[in-house]
Amino acid sequence: MLSICVAVSACGRGDHIGKAPSFSNPLETREHSAMITTALPAVIEEPTALTQASLWSGQRGSLLGDRRAVNQGDIMTVVIEIDEKAEISNESDRSRSGSESLGIPQLAGLPQRLDEKLPDGASSSDLVSINSNSSSSGDGSVKRKEKLTLRVAATVVDVLPNGVLSIAGSQELRVNFEMRELLVSGYVRPEDISRQNEITYDKIASARVSYGGRGQITDVQQPRVGQQILDVVLPF
Repeated sequence: MLSICVAVSACGRGDHIGKAPSFSNPLETREHSAMITTALPAVIEEPTALTQASLWSGQRGSLLGDRRAVNQGDIMTVVIEIDEKAEISNESDRSRSGSESLGIPQLAGLPQRLDEKLPDGASSSDLVSINSNSSSSGDGSVKRKEKLTLRVAATVVDVLPNGVLSIAGSQELRVNFEMRELLVSGYVRPEDISRQNEITYDKIASARVSYGGRGQITDVQQPRVGQQILDVVLPF
């Protein structure tokens, strides 16, 4: 019984047996570490007494200030809008035929003498005759359609030496004993961030987007561990 419990826990399913899946600890995420780590700001502002009281100053806290994420620990919004459709069709057709024939009807009278000793109906006039035909055809098609619209807040976890921002974001939503998880990470340029402090997924380099879940419904839809192992091991 102990071994069974250990195996279930190892598969990640022991967390929600008889209860809803647990949220991950936000204090153990990369986002939290980036927020509590003191880092040198990318833009050093030295406001004067005149600009501190002005609504039109360029400070981040002013009315027209630039509030885009530029420093480690800053937060931005990642907009994921995927609506893609791909259709590929291939068709091939190949045929080949060949014929070879070898005969010696006259060779110093030897074929006639050989025919006398052959069974009835056999003749040496056509000793070898080979015919071959081969044909092959193939059809293949791929149809794929994806549509996904999501928005998630991401945190700047690191500022690279060239000024590029490394971001990471996570979002968890639990509904009816099922946990939906959204993970996003990648690298963005500060100039690609909009004035609304948003960036689209197509401007994220090395983008990694994961949208899935865990819970009782996901466990039922997934094949068992033994079946997955057999699918890998069995050659047929």
